[in-house]
Amino acid sequence: MGRRRDFSDKVVFLTGAAGGMGTALARRFAAAGSKLVLTDRDAESLGALAERLQNEGADCLAVPLDVTDEAACAAAVARGVDHFGGLDVLVNNAGITHRSAFGRTDPTVFRRVMDVNLFGSLFCARAALPHLIESRGLIVVISSIAGFAPLLGRTGYAASKHALHGLFDSLRAEVRPAGVDVTIVCPGFTATGIDRHALGEDGRPTDHPQSTTGRVASPDDVAAAVLRAATRSRRLLVLSTVGRLTRLMNKICPGLYERLMARSLRSELAERD
Repeated sequence: MGRRRDFSDKVVFLTGAAGGMGTALARRFAAAGSKLVLTDRDAESLGALAERLQNEGADCLAVPLDVTDEAACAAAVARGVDHFGGLDVLVNNAGITHRSAFGRTDPTVFRRVMDVNLFGSLFCARAALPHLIESRGLIVVISSIAGFAPLLGRTGYAASKHALHGLFDSLRAEVRPAGVDVTIVCPGFTATGIDRHALGEDGRPTDHPQSTTGRVASPDDVAAAVLRAATRSRRLLVLSTVGRLTRLMNKICPGLYERLMARSLRSELAERD
């Protein structure tokens, strides 16, 4: 457990702000008194969110951003720092998923998922790091249970989340002496809307319904847990009973977990054959 943090009057840079999870996170940090740099590639939804939060008294800046563009990430961070005078927290929330069997999935789908989930987080972290070192700040990474366990039909998504853990666990070891903490959050299935934009095997959005396991969490419940974990500078937050059991079972009995997970989700792939 790291040092306790107070987010009042702190500057928070949030990616994927216009989505379900991003909106919930923005509201939670705003309620904690933070100043917000809100980013998303959906400029219209982003602007509407910023306007709503400003009407509720939040101090925020909306910056349209495609996180796969390294130069744009650097420019967005610089704009936020120029506007608010610094940066205290980076929340890497932007993400994308796919639902398709590995053997039928075009390699461009894997590249797109990695570009958003891994490299988007990497680009923002690189741009933000000098400012976070100056403020002895915090990086929050929204990962997934798929970051430490297999997930049928989402090989590219699981690969991207596993890579996030390797990247940010290692980065934590580098930046902790400078006073920067890293919190990795692993929600289970959450009603964020990410499934509505999931890529199919050919890279186009799929309209196939998503299979889930366990209770589907609300974005606000997850965001509340994220803020509590960030306040305590926790290294890792695994949400839900299913998530904690998954982590334990995958460590102790990985073969059994794989069979149970495959049994619960295999119909999702079988229906597409």
